Amino acid sequence: MKNVVEELQRRREHAWAGGGQARIDAQHKRGKLTARERIELLMDEGSFEEFDMYVEHRCHDFGMEKTKIPGDGVVTGWGTINGRVVYVFAKDFTVFGGSLSETHAKKITKIQDMALQNRAPIIGLFDAGGARIQEGVAALGGYGEVFLRNVLTSGVVPQISVIMGPCAGGDVYSPAMTDFIFMVRDTSYMFVTGPDVVKTVTNETVTAEELGGAHVHTTRSSIADRAYENDVEALLQMRRLMDFLPSNNTSGVPVLPTRDPADRIDMSLDTLIPDNPNTPYDIKELILKVADEGDFFEIQEAFGKNIVTGFARIEGRTVGIVANQPLVLAGVLDADASRKAARFVRFCDCFEIPIITFVDVPGFLPGTAQEYGGLIKHGAKLLFAYAEATVPKVTVITRKAYGGAYDVMSSKHIRGDVNYAWPTAEIAVMGAKGAAEIIYRSELGDPAKIKARIEEYQARFANPFVAAERGYIDEVIKPHTTRKRICRVLNMLANKKLENPWKKHDNIPL
Repeated sequence: MKNVVEELQRRREHAWAGGGQARIDAQHKRGKLTARERIELLMDEGSFEEFDMYVEHRCHDFGMEKTKIPGDGVVTGWGTINGRVVYVFAKDFTVFGGSLSETHAKKITKIQDMALQNRAPIIGLFDAGGARIQEGVAALGGYGEVFLRNVLTSGVVPQISVIMGPCAGGDVYSPAMTDFIFMVRDTSYMFVTGPDVVKTVTNETVTAEELGGAHVHTTRSSIADRAYENDVEALLQMRRLMDFLPSNNTSGVPVLPTRDPADRIDMSLDTLIPDNPNTPYDIKELILKVADEGDFFEIQEAFGKNIVTGFARIEGRTVGIVANQPLVLAGVLDADASRKAARFVRFCDCFEIPIITFVDVPGFLPGTAQEYGGLIKHGAKLLFAYAEATVPKVTVITRKAYGGAYDVMSSKHIRGDVNYAWPTAEIAVMGAKGAAEIIYRSELGDPAKIKARIEEYQARFANPFVAAERGYIDEVIKPHTTRKRICRVLNMLANKKLENPWKKHDNIPL
């Protein structure tokens, strides 16, 4: 027995050492933590239980049989985050550069299967160089097994990817199929092919940061949802995010205690909308003043800034927030904003998270760049997402709701449950000036007549009452009562049951 215990301890120490102290020191020198250090920060203290610590690769080609390290480049297991069960795998860059082998993949798929069977979230921490070349097709097969489980798990339990180092080749596709991707600035990269291959194939000279750094993927490609300054901040923010997310698609949203009264009013909201209809304001001020304790976890903050998406709590329960941002392009809907919001709405619907929509939208962005860039299809994605969503949907129109964008932004016509408007709301096909100039084109040569026509149109349509008269708006509310109204209506909708017609799956315009 003594010998077995000693052997156990020896094997554990070998596994804990990873690729050796020199490689651990190199990892720290780059400003990165090791796989186990990351897990220790992410999980509740003492809660992590590691699986398959002693697994080794089975490759006998290219001299690999002479180099075997327990764990084979990935640490897997389960623990708790703020008391809730979470499964985790962390690629270990100190062991074969975190490259994926057949056994490495089997460790990940075991954890994926357990997460699916036990209906608990799974978090992947990526720091790896792609497939292990020495294993050839066995490594590729391992990727395929991981990808399949990403797909089968989608919409059942939350899947989160945190890119904390290189993530290249086949490794990028697993994160791409998860719900959220987060990166670390200056140390993490994502690309299908690296700078050297790009140089060879296309003759482009580009750095790893320029090709697939955190700035690129949070501002241009929209691949990543947020970026953080270092490993510690990223992992602590993942703990915060988990408090907003349900464990699975049937568990219901988490409920946290709050001291923020449901009937709290905020008189400052009565002056949020400027007197000049063309003057911008910050919609985040409204979000923070409505949310419990002003706590808002924004998703894709640096991309498509003309729309805001993220998680908040109302009476302790998680809600998804979608809001036009008048500070950026007047809150107009363009291709980027539409697909950003569409993906977020679909996530909320997957996991039974109620959606609150704040509307101030002058329409869709015109121009050849938008039309050539597929605005029609991207705009349809957002329309489709809202229309198919069966979760409670509450809409508040604060100012402009013009044209087709009015329909798209969770209107009554696409099954918005309760639709409010502030007294400052303007619901019309377009702005008064543009409308008058089209309707009364023959009078364009007479400025006085056109001015009178604009004022006539504005008096008729630049208010919420025409829509309210038709039942498209349920109530015109005072801004300072917005939180109180939302709290009450979400309680009313708590038991909402709505089923779409049976189908194998829909065919959203991708």
